Amino acid sequence: MVRSTIERAHDLGLKVVAEGIEEPACLKLLRSVGCELAQGYLISRPYWPGR
Repeated sequence: MVRSTIERAHDLGLKVVAEGIEEPACLKLLRSVGCELAQGYLISRPYWPGR
């Protein structure tokens, strides 16, 4: 399902951003199926001003 969704977005000329990436295996899978961008705790911890 993930692969077909990414392929459909590419067919429409869109780039894909995956959100909520927390595990290296998930990022590896997304990269292997063509996801261009990712964000989540694995990539960078959230910034909380004043904390």
